[in-house]
Amino acid sequence: MYQDLKKLYWWPNMKAIIAEYVGKCLTCSRVKAECQKPSGLLVQPKIPMWKWERITMDFITKLPKTSNGHDTIWVIVDRLTKSAHFIPTRETDSMETLTRLYIKEIVSRHGVPISIISDRDSHFTSRFWQSLQSALGTQLDMSTAYHPETDGQSERTIQTLEDMLRACVIDFGKGWEKHLPLVEFSYNNSYHASIKATPFEALYGRKCRSPVCWAEVGDVQLTGP
Repeated sequence: MYQDLKKLYWWPNMKAIIAEYVGKCLTCSRVKAECQKPSGLLVQPKIPMWKWERITMDFITKLPKTSNGHDTIWVIVDRLTKSAHFIPTRETDSMETLTRLYIKEIVSRHGVPISIISDRDSHFTSRFWQSLQSALGTQLDMSTAYHPETDGQSERTIQTLEDMLRACVIDFGKGWEKHLPLVEFSYNNSYHASIKATPFEALYGRKCRSPVCWAEVGDVQLTGP
């Protein structure tokens, strides 16, 4: 919120006042997940050289079933720009169905990645998935049970996504699937301290038009004192 507001406004003690406001938000306090201490020595994978070359993926399962029968979200994150796609699926979907989704949502937009980091979900260990990625020339890196130095990126994104979905359902009600496109938009346009920008800006090289200011991107903003 501070990163969004400081582009247009300033007042004395601005950051502390915003922090106090967010701290008193009932929705935020109800959705905030507990953080646990990191397990063991963290050895980070090498930073990727280009966008959407090295990605991580994971599933959020056991969600309330929607009218379309979806009960799972496939979370796919680019390790360089932190940009993410949230794809609604069914836990019973075959690997062939998931592969079609993968090609439609990821390969058609970003090309074939060099490597995919994931956990040892049965989908990712299937012979079909492994032979497909081998044919595409993509390396599969699978982590052990909870291994934040390997798949911590997708785990952290999932935690943020779950918080955002809970906030939407608390404030607006109805099913989670209705909010998913806006949650993806909001996530990709939120400031990330690790890249000192929003994922959208890191991916496309320019700021995204958002409800904070509907002026055209690139226009000089002149605001009063």
